[in-house]
Amino acid sequence: MEKNREIFQRLPFWEKLTEEQKAYAIQHGSVRHYGKDSLIYDGGSVCLGMACVLKGSIRVSLLSEEGREITLFRLEQGEPCVLSASCVISQITFETCMTAEQDCDLLVIGAGAFRKLTEKSIYVKCFQYELMTERFSSVMWTMQQILFAKMDQRLAGYLVQEYDRTKSADIHMTQEQIAQQINSAREVVTRMLRRFAAEHLVKVKRGVITLLDVEGLRKI
Repeated sequence: MEKNREIFQRLPFWEKLTEEQKAYAIQHGSVRHYGKDSLIYDGGSVCLGMACVLKGSIRVSLLSEEGREITLFRLEQGEPCVLSASCVISQITFETCMTAEQDCDLLVIGAGAFRKLTEKSIYVKCFQYELMTERFSSVMWTMQQILFAKMDQRLAGYLVQEYDRTKSADIHMTQEQIAQQINSAREVVTRMLRRFAAEHLVKVKRGVITLLDVEGLRKI
């Protein structure tokens, strides 16, 4: 019980719950493991509930009927998500996909239990709407990038973002994976990386891109 309690303390609203509500969350919550590239949730799945990333990272995306995928945002360790609780939150009217970018562990509060917590605790309800607002802002930023930013700006911005996140000049990703992240085609990413390489901004190898001039990329 105490070991479970330590895990559940990572929930953003944990300290605001009553002892009864904490016990209820532990009773109806679980830790789930997902392997790299596995599908965690999509619109056709059984409602997952509220999820919090304990380890690894997740990509949240939209998938069109034609098969085109748009990355909306990513979830890193410690970040929660309520888009997987669409059956609980009536304001969510679009279907998203959640995919494990690497092996990950999720703390999941089942849909029914999360609904009850939002009904019983004003703090959980406020957390729910604040998080929805934050995710909506992330989605709008993504749409702005797709509609208005030039491709070199999107690619340079993503490479710098990964550099800042990992503190490493080596980005260990394929060009196909990068294309998914910036919502473009692999051929376009390949062409743009060749341009960056010609300008001595990056060095491209199979499965890894080395940033040679981070400040030059920032200026782009």
